[in-house]
Amino acid sequence: MFEQNRAYWRNLDNAAKMFSAASSPKDTRVFRFYCVLREKVDGTLLQTAVNETIRKYPVFLSRMRKGLFWHYLEKSELRPVVKEEYKEPCSSLYVRDKKTLLFEVTYYRNRINFEVFHALTDGTGATEFLRELVKSYLYLSHQEEGLADVVLSGQMLTVQDQEDDSFSKYYNPDLPKRKKQKIKAYQIKKSRKEYDELKVMEATASVTELLELSRKYETSMTVLLTAAFIYAIHEEMSRMQEKKPVVLMVPVNLRKIFPSDSMLNFFSYIEPGYKFGEGEDRFEDVLKVVKQYFEDHLTKEEVAGRMNETIAFEKHKVLKWAPLILKNPCIKMGAKMAESEVTAVLSNMSAVKMPKEYEMYIERFGVYTSTPRTELCVCSYGDVLTFGFTSRYDSSNIQRNFYRLLKELGIKIHVLEPDYPEEVKPNYEGRKFFKGFSFGCVMTAVFAVMANVIFMPDSLWSLTVAGGIGCMWAVLFTGYSKRYNLLKSVMWELILVTIICIAWDEIFGWLGWSVNYVLPLMCLLVQVSMLIISKVQSHSAREYMIYYVMASVYGMLLPLFLMLVKIITVRPPAVLCVGLSFLFLAALVFFKGKEFKEEMHKKLHV
Repeated sequence: MFEQNRAYWRNLDNAAKMFSAASSPKDTRVFRFYCVLREKVDGTLLQTAVNETIRKYPVFLSRMRKGLFWHYLEKSELRPVVKEEYKEPCSSLYVRDKKTLLFEVTYYRNRINFEVFHALTDGTGATEFLRELVKSYLYLSHQEEGLADVVLSGQMLTVQDQEDDSFSKYYNPDLPKRKKQKIKAYQIKKSRKEYDELKVMEATASVTELLELSRKYETSMTVLLTAAFIYAIHEEMSRMQEKKPVVLMVPVNLRKIFPSDSMLNFFSYIEPGYKFGEGEDRFEDVLKVVKQYFEDHLTKEEVAGRMNETIAFEKHKVLKWAPLILKNPCIKMGAKMAESEVTAVLSNMSAVKMPKEYEMYIERFGVYTSTPRTELCVCSYGDVLTFGFTSRYDSSNIQRNFYRLLKELGIKIHVLEPDYPEEVKPNYEGRKFFKGFSFGCVMTAVFAVMANVIFMPDSLWSLTVAGGIGCMWAVLFTGYSKRYNLLKSVMWELILVTIICIAWDEIFGWLGWSVNYVLPLMCLLVQVSMLIISKVQSHSAREYMIYYVMASVYGMLLPLFLMLVKIITVRPPAVLCVGLSFLFLAALVFFKGKEFKEEMHKKLHV
């Protein structure tokens, strides 16, 4: 591969901007691609293989950062550390404020797992990374036996090719807008697990058998599986629920339509569906409708039109210039509205191919993803096609219906037993603790009110107690939620404590202590704290710059404004705060000017 320096940071592609905004602990937007070998995995050799693979695909060495208008990806000096599987599959990789990579490689027995946050790459990019990783591992394991170091595709790719934003490259603002009728699809209603744990159910089938069945119906395997999935969902619907159609979202790899070597996201989707209750509703009827939908919509014009719509939304002037703090809720709301048009998701990752010399060492590949609903991912290797169902429901009836239908159609299905370490359990201790803490705060406030009413009904001291408890909860909640980034945490605490103190000052009869003394003191204290934190944690200028700027601007402008409008009546503390904050900011510009410009450009890019 041609050597080339990476840019220090880059914009997110169109799909990644949605994933970064909409991800949550219940919908981590993480997917797992794995390879099952015919031998036990050696963790030490796997670490060496990862190190070699990442040299070929350095685009994966990135971490998510937050700007004023958009998130962005920043080059990271962190390196992946291979571990034996230790947590729930598809757990969060993008934890806000936490300094981590957006992918992880683990292993268990004879399985190599590659998990990645969808904002970093899509299924095609993940496939290429895993293929290279598995090849490197097997070569290291068997080179003494004469196994050749075969070159996979993509050896002539530059880093610029890998980081190419193909969405922007093929965006055509002159294409006419498509007319699409908004529909409300049937939504699966099942009881969820207590903490929304991810439920994985896998099975395998013969590619040859599925292809023969597809040829029998004169269609493709993807169309056949889509129809089977829709039919399996319908078996759980009541007559009343048939008023809404069953609609699947089926991702489409745009590289098959538009030439691209990008390792970033580059996909669109179509939404085949079927309205039950209007005919005999046999499987053949569903298959006929789905087949026609694919023929009508899986065209370059249709797919390009849908891609253009999503990019045009991103480039809308109002959304483009809206601050991220306002933009994220809007994107989440839009994603939620889009979910109402889809019942479930089916993603076909197609065939994974490896060099012939390596086939004897590999049993199969598999894939599945985190989801807030029900999703089916499929991929094949050789004659083995792997189904990966994921959901957050207790019921597995839809999965059972799907497998049963394929068996009735003559396909042999082998349901796989879950194979994870016993100690791999979801960790919800933090959520449990905070639930208990919140309940304790509510209980204390209620007891205070009851005591107030019983023993001292003429005063309202319990309201003061409840207010104090509420303030304590807010401060601790802010510290807990921002615990991964102490610089951000102290900045948020500064703003929150300022608001709380001003509120208390006003409630008890305005004396001005909150703005005359607390505000200047807190501003200076926070700036000193940031210096100490940066020194202790050995932060680079790029890591602390934005928080220093925020703290110094806050310490300058707010006291200055309050002095001008004569709310601050005791000037010396405020003047001292404004002057020292200005010097603090000036020092950044004079001594860290390059980093200051870079950071402002990153944070303010649109």
